[in-house]
Amino acid sequence: MSRRRHSDDSDDSDGQPHKRRRTSEPSEIEERLESLICRVGEKSNSSLESNLEGLAGVLEADLPNYKSKILRILCTVARLLPEKLTVYTTLVGLLNARNYNFGGEFVEAMIRQLKECLKVNMYNEAVHLVRFLSDLVNCHVIAAPSMVAMFENFVSVTQEEDVPQVRCDWYMFAFLSSLPWVGKELYEKKDAEMDRLLSQTESYLKRRQKIHVPMLQVWTADKPHPQEEYLDCLWSQIQKLKKDRWQERHILRPYLAFDSILCEALQHNLPPFTPPPHTEDSVYPMPRVIFRMFDYTDDPEGPVMPGSHSVERFVIEENLHCIIKSHWKERKTWPTSGCALILCLPLLQVIFAELFQLPSPPHIEVMYTTLLIELCKLQPGSLPQVLAQATEMLYMRLDTMNTTCVDRNSFTKNYCILSFDRSDCLTQDLEKPKPKFVREVLEKCMRLSYHQRIIDIVPASFSVLSPANPVCIYKYGDESNRSLPGYTVALCLTIAIKNKASNDEIFSILKDVPNPNQDDDDDEGFTFNPLKIEVFVQTLLHLAAKSFSHSFSALAKFHEVFKTLAESDEGKLHVLRVVYEVWKNHPQMIAVLVDKMIRTQIVDCAAVANWIFSSELAHDFTRFYIWEILHSTIRKMNKHVLKIHKELEETKARLARQHKRRDSDDDDRSSDREDGPLEEQIERLQEKVESAQSEQKNLFLVIFQRFIMLLTEHLVRCETGGIDVFTPWYKSCIERLQQIFLQHHQIIQQYMVTLENLLFTAELDHHILAVFQQFCALQA
Repeated sequence: MSRRRHSDDSDDSDGQPHKRRRTSEPSEIEERLESLICRVGEKSNSSLESNLEGLAGVLEADLPNYKSKILRILCTVARLLPEKLTVYTTLVGLLNARNYNFGGEFVEAMIRQLKECLKVNMYNEAVHLVRFLSDLVNCHVIAAPSMVAMFENFVSVTQEEDVPQVRCDWYMFAFLSSLPWVGKELYEKKDAEMDRLLSQTESYLKRRQKIHVPMLQVWTADKPHPQEEYLDCLWSQIQKLKKDRWQERHILRPYLAFDSILCEALQHNLPPFTPPPHTEDSVYPMPRVIFRMFDYTDDPEGPVMPGSHSVERFVIEENLHCIIKSHWKERKTWPTSGCALILCLPLLQVIFAELFQLPSPPHIEVMYTTLLIELCKLQPGSLPQVLAQATEMLYMRLDTMNTTCVDRNSFTKNYCILSFDRSDCLTQDLEKPKPKFVREVLEKCMRLSYHQRIIDIVPASFSVLSPANPVCIYKYGDESNRSLPGYTVALCLTIAIKNKASNDEIFSILKDVPNPNQDDDDDEGFTFNPLKIEVFVQTLLHLAAKSFSHSFSALAKFHEVFKTLAESDEGKLHVLRVVYEVWKNHPQMIAVLVDKMIRTQIVDCAAVANWIFSSELAHDFTRFYIWEILHSTIRKMNKHVLKIHKELEETKARLARQHKRRDSDDDDRSSDREDGPLEEQIERLQEKVESAQSEQKNLFLVIFQRFIMLLTEHLVRCETGGIDVFTPWYKSCIERLQQIFLQHHQIIQQYMVTLENLLFTAELDHHILAVFQQFCALQA
C-alpha cells in the first residue's frame, strides 16, 4: 500500500522517486546477501544446520538474478574467513545439490582465484583456498580422484630443478595441511595414490636443508619443549593421524547432518591445475619454527591439552591463528568468536607464538596486550591465573630466550613490575639476562612515568637495577672545571644564546676555540674541530634540556651551525659522542635527538652506525635503546630509498601517459617540448636513486663490518685466554646480528653478492659465518 501511495504521489514529478527506488533495490539485496553469507555460523538461537538450510534456499532463489554476486561473495569468504571453512563448504554443497551448474561455476571460480593468489604472491590466502577445495570433497562437490591429481601436481614441485626450497616447502605445506580435513575421504577412495604421495613427501622432508632453524627459534634450548621446524612438526602430526586411521575429533563438520542430501549430488572434476612456474618476482613465505611453551601437564585441572604431535593441536592452533587474523582489529568482539574460549593454554600459546614470531609479529605488538586484557575480562576465573603462570615461565626461561623476543616480552615486563619477589636476579652478574631484563623494564617504564615515581615503587633492594636520574650532564656548569679548554667560550656562548644570538654571532664566538687536531703551523683554515663541537653542543643541549620540544627548537634554530660544524664524517661522529655525554642517563632523550638529527640531516645514517659500534658506547652496547636507535636508522634509510624510487616510477608513468596521448596528437613538436622537462626530471631522479641505494648499501656494509670486527675480537680474546666463548655479551651480540638480517631481509637480499664477496667470506670464523649461511637458507 505504501508503495502505491508513493507512486501516486510522484505522478507530478515524472516518477523520479519511483525510478530511484527501483535502482536501489538490487544494491539493497546484494548487501543483504553479503550480510547473510558473512554472518552464517555465528552465535544464533537457531541451529547451524537449520540456518544453513534456510540460507541455501534464499541463495537458490536469488541465483537467477544475483549469481555473479553470490559467487564473488562465496569465493571471498573462502579466502578471508578460513575459521568458518566447513560452514561454507557445507553451504556450497547444499547449493550444488540444488543447482549442479552453479557448483561447477563455483569450482572454476575458486581455481581462478587460486591461480591469481599464487601469481601475486598471496600464499597464505592460497593455502586457505586449497583447504576449502579439499573439504568440498567431503561435501560431494569435487570428486576425490581429481583432488588427488591436484595434490600430485603439488608434490611434483619437489622434483623441479633450480628452484628455491621455500617454493617446494609451500606446496608441501598446502598438501599436508589439507589432510586433517580430507585425508580420510581420499585414503578410502585412493589409498594407493595417497601412499605414494606420502612416500614422496617423506623422501623430500628427509633431504631438506634446515640450516635456517637456529635463526628462527625463540628458545635456544629444546628443554622442556622441542622447537621443531614447521614442516617436520606437521609431518609428525600427519603420521600420527594416519596411524589413528585418519580420525580427528576437533573439526566441526556440519555437512554430516546433510549426508543424505549431499551424497545424491553430482560431483565435479577440478579443472587441470599446474603450479605456476617460479619467477624472479616470486616471494614465498619464510619457513617457521613452531613455538612451544605448554603441554598437558601444565594445567592438570582444565581440559586435556592435545599432544604436540596430535593433529588436533595443529587444527586448534590453525583455527586460532585464523580467528586472530580475521578479527585482530576488533579486540572487543573477536574473543567470543569460534573456539577462542575453549582451551586457555592453546590460546595463550598461539598469542605468544605470534608475539614472538621471527622476524616480526603478524600484527602490531600492542594488539596482543589488549587482546589478553579483553580475554582476562571474559574469563576472570581461569585465564588470569594461566597468564600469570605463562609469564612466570617466560621469566624463568629468559636465559635461553632469543634477544629479539625478550624485547617484545611485554607481559613479562608487566609481571616484573608487579612482582618484586624476583630477588634471584640480584645475586647474578648484572649482564646476565634476568637482571638486565628487569633493569630495561624499569627504564622503559620511565617513558610513561618519571624517575621519582619509579624509585618510590621499586623496593630498596632493587636500587642497583633502578634507572639513573635522567639529568643533563653539563661539564661546563661547574666552576671547579674552569681549567677545562673552552670553559670561557662556553660561558660566552650561554649568554649569547640566552640573548637570542644569530648564527653569525655564534660563529664569531666559536672562532676563538682552539683546534686540538691542528698544529700551530697548519694554515688550512676551518677544519674538524672537536672542541668547538663539544662547547657548542654541550651548551646548547644544556640550555634546551627542559623538554623534547625545547631541544627540537634548539636544533632547528641553530641548524646552520650544526651543519657547518658537522660537515665532515668525523664532525658528525663527534656530535653524536657529545649528545651521549650530555644525556647518557636519559636513553629516551638520546633516541629522539638522534632521530631528529637524522631527519634534519645534521648527521647521516652511516655516522649513527659507526657511533653505535664505537668504543665510547661499548658499555651500553647490549642496552635495548641502542638497537632501537639502529633499527630506526635503518628504517629511515629504507624509507628514503623507497620514496625516491616511487617518485621516479610516478614520473615515468606520467611520461608514458604523455607518449600515449602523443599517438593521437598530430603536433609532434609540442609533445617533444612537453617531454623535455619530464625526461630531465627522470634523469635527476635516477641519479638520486642510485646515490640513495649506494648509501643504503654502505650503511649495511658498515653495520656488518663492525659486527664482524667486534665478534672476531671477542672470539680471539676467548681463544687466547682459554675462556668460554658463549658469554651473555656474545649471545646478545650474535642474536642482534641475526635480528638485523631478519628484520631487514627484503632489503639485504639485494646486496647478498656484495656481502658474500666482501665480508662473509670462507675465511671468516665459523661462528659468524653460520649466521650469514642461516640467512641465505631462509629463501634458498
